[in-house]
Amino acid sequence: MGTKKQAAETFVFQPFEDLKRIIESKGIKMSFKTPAAIKEEPANDEELFANAMREVREIKEFRNIPVRPGKAVIGRAKISSDKEAMKILEEIIDGRRAVNLPDTQEYVEWTNQDYRGDILKKLHEGKFAVQDYLDLHGLCFEEAECAVEQFFKESLMKGHRCIKIIHGRGLRSPKGPVLKEALLKWLSGRYRKHIIAFVTARQCDGGLGALYILLR
Repeated sequence: MGTKKQAAETFVFQPFEDLKRIIESKGIKMSFKTPAAIKEEPANDEELFANAMREVREIKEFRNIPVRPGKAVIGRAKISSDKEAMKILEEIIDGRRAVNLPDTQEYVEWTNQDYRGDILKKLHEGKFAVQDYLDLHGLCFEEAECAVEQFFKESLMKGHRCIKIIHGRGLRSPKGPVLKEALLKWLSGRYRKHIIAFVTARQCDGGLGALYILLR
């Protein structure tokens, strides 16, 4: 009993001892590689860029290649456009170029909903002969209101079909085109039932400072 107990206490499990003896008897040499050191990643973008450019070298021959400046296409195009705009403006001021009044912000047109077709176009182009006109220049607001009322009464009594009222543009007035705004309110309000259409006159008839009015 004593011998078995002593053998049990000194027993050690060594599974690789036989493998080691076999390798040595066969003359096999074992070699082990030391793992490479792990490189630390660069801490920021500057280090990444520096590492990427480390092997870059300047090509000295490129120093002698002349640099050709690019064409300033946008700048020249803008200058050309500005010159063209100034030329057009000068032609308009000198009367050598006609202004397309419908394209301006001051252009006015209105037509009764009972009428359709190209009445406004014909009226603006002067297809209806102007039978009488009223000039509001020099009148105050109250005087202009009375003058328009009297003018309408007379025009309706005479059976006029097309009349013209010159209201001006109010370019010299600190309050702007007061009479024009008032006239548009009157025409689309109290006199509306007598009107088929009204529109800004042709340039030769007062242009943006006058209205053609087509009566029923």
